[in-house]
Amino acid sequence: MTFVVPRQADGRPLPDQPAPRLPVGVDGLVYGGDYNPEQWPEEVWAEDVALMRQAGVNLVSVAIHAWAALEPRPGEFDFGWLDRLLDLLHGAGIAVNLATPTVVPPAWLYRAHPAIRPVTRDGVELERGSRATFCPSAPAYRQAAAAITRQLGARYGDHPAVALWHVHNEYGAPVGACYCPESATAFRRWLRARHGDLDALNAAWGTSFWGQRYGEWAEVEPPRVSGTTGNPAHELDFARFCSDELLACYTAERDILREHSTVPVTTNFMTTNCKSIDYWRWAREVDVVANDHYLTAEARRNHIDLAMSADLTRAVAGGQPWMLMEHSTGAVNWQPRNIAKRPGEMRRNSLAHVARGADAVMFFQWRASRFGAEKFHSAMLPHAGTRSRLWQEVVRLGRDLGALHEVRGSLVRADVAVLWDWESWWALELDWRPSVDLSYRERVGAFYEQLWDARLTVDFVAPEADLTGYRLVVVPSLYLTSTAAAEVLHDYVAGGGTLVVSYFSGIVDANDTVHPGAHPGALRDVLGLEVEEFLPLRAGEEVSLDGGLRGDVWAEHIRPTGAETVHSYVDGPAAGGPAVTRHRLGDGVAWYVSTRLRGAALDAVLREVFPTAGVEARDDLPRDVEVVRRRGADADYLFVLNHTDAEVRLAASGTELLTGRRCESELTVPAGGAAVLRS
Repeated sequence: MTFVVPRQADGRPLPDQPAPRLPVGVDGLVYGGDYNPEQWPEEVWAEDVALMRQAGVNLVSVAIHAWAALEPRPGEFDFGWLDRLLDLLHGAGIAVNLATPTVVPPAWLYRAHPAIRPVTRDGVELERGSRATFCPSAPAYRQAAAAITRQLGARYGDHPAVALWHVHNEYGAPVGACYCPESATAFRRWLRARHGDLDALNAAWGTSFWGQRYGEWAEVEPPRVSGTTGNPAHELDFARFCSDELLACYTAERDILREHSTVPVTTNFMTTNCKSIDYWRWAREVDVVANDHYLTAEARRNHIDLAMSADLTRAVAGGQPWMLMEHSTGAVNWQPRNIAKRPGEMRRNSLAHVARGADAVMFFQWRASRFGAEKFHSAMLPHAGTRSRLWQEVVRLGRDLGALHEVRGSLVRADVAVLWDWESWWALELDWRPSVDLSYRERVGAFYEQLWDARLTVDFVAPEADLTGYRLVVVPSLYLTSTAAAEVLHDYVAGGGTLVVSYFSGIVDANDTVHPGAHPGALRDVLGLEVEEFLPLRAGEEVSLDGGLRGDVWAEHIRPTGAETVHSYVDGPAAGGPAVTRHRLGDGVAWYVSTRLRGAALDAVLREVFPTAGVEARDDLPRDVEVVRRRGADADYLFVLNHTDAEVRLAASGTELLTGRRCESELTVPAGGAAVLRS
């Protein structure tokens, strides 16, 4: 039966509930990728399946972009080719993640219903020819998507090859919002459900400012381009609406599939890179969380961003195992430079995701395309064929994942929590904030990098999540802070927790209305201070703190109301005033960092925090050696990923699963290599 787990508000499973399951009928870790046989003559299929078996593939995603092939004309369906393909794969022991192909509507649908084309904020109607180019509120699109989904569910709901349903593809990218008349109508319905009546809407949006009051629902439009910046509360609600409207598309297709099938249903997230989707809400609606992640190839330490994505995906999965639905074997073709992965890098990337909770490793795509927009995108089977280094690494990874079959189902535990909130991200980066240098992802990434360097495993949590059990909670950026979230943080500290908050947090409520009184509003009491004035810095300007620390972008005029000063500003607009503070509240401590610290400066402050939290950094290994532990019912699994060009040795004992060797006291991991130790 389909496994649906009741969840808490933050997406975590309720206590004592069973975990979500991975694709049915697939043992061990899942391995495979997107398979697009409609791009190839049928005589190639048998070769593909034979090579999949050689590589150890046990699951492929099929029909993601195949709407036009499955329904070449309205109401005329061609399933013969898909029947033959599923039978071929099943006969070879390869399971199928069968997609609803609704990410790419066929040409006939655009011709028959031009209103499904999305409209940008400045009024430009987008043409077909790409992917995900549709208005999610358009009735014609919704009806056609439901029809093809119903046909697939009825035909393949009991097919023995189908182990998982894959609804749509990467909701929210590349078009996450539509501003057309159909969207305007749907937006008004959404606002009625959220606010009830126009009086409540006007109050929530503060429409008395600039005379923006609404007297009729028909007057409310999407926040299109206007003469100057618009109402931020209006824009924030529209962002919520856009996420919810796409979610309604997903749940409509999911519910149709559930009428015909007991196989689990999911869609692929893009947790750290898709700003337009609130995945805390979405995670409650999938049977297993799946994520796509692509390295920023030019970033020197891109393995840290990979780890952050994996940790956030595990978080929205409620701490349970999840699926890596897409990543790349080598170069991707949509970044400025198609920088290839070095030998061994793809293997390390894949095992790093597994280390942080993935029980599936999948790629885009199986066979490299000869035509189309992504013909220079790497694949499991590259243009160079089976004599290539890349193919040999794909085969080796299949063997590695087979050797790690017992890891499936084990969990990752963390002592440190980092708050992540999509709504706060949306609100922070609207127009006319105190500085254009305020960046949500930058602050989260900066704190995460220092925690990674200290080899502290991180759980991301929603703002109102239960923080019990975490020794340290970090709030890198929480501009939008509800009263409930503030109470959670207050109670956490008073109960003995250690909290670190960065600047420009606690400022507004859910309607982007400033909390009454001095900043930081909702967090004044827990931090024991008031911010009398924001002091953004000029481009390139820095400030000095005592202890040799330097910050940039931001400073504040702080008046302590219980907090003690740990570091002061030496120069700049807040010279002589507090820069980093510590407030003892109940049995715990709350720290505040009022300027942008990065690298060594941020690390120095966190190293002062760690002892108060009872957290110990691990400094016995070279920089860029990653160590993560998964815990199972009968064993622990220590993953060591060596992202350096030198061999590394560490004290450890157990059985190294990738080689089968017994390690008595010391584990050696070669340059660029990986090891998984069972203990």
